[in-house]
Amino acid sequence: MTHIGVYVLKGTRYYVGSTNDLDRRLEEHRNGHTHTTKRIGKWTLIKFLPCESLEKARNLERKIKRSKNIIRWLSQ
Repeated sequence: MTHIGVYVLKGTRYYVGSTNDLDRRLEEHRNGHTHTTKRIGKWTLIKFLPCESLEKARNLERKIKRSKNIIRWLSQ
């Protein structure tokens, strides 16, 4: 199933990303195929914010990253 939106992963730190295929993206993170997350190891999906389009998801991802307060977004 394809899921479009923003996801938050928790390892030894938080990671925020956007995707149009959540299952594929999680598999890439867990198998070390993503440069920015492969050294962290185990990742757990803790939040998924669905969006109508990939463009909206990417805009929301940038907004979350610019806010520098991922914890606030987790409570929504």
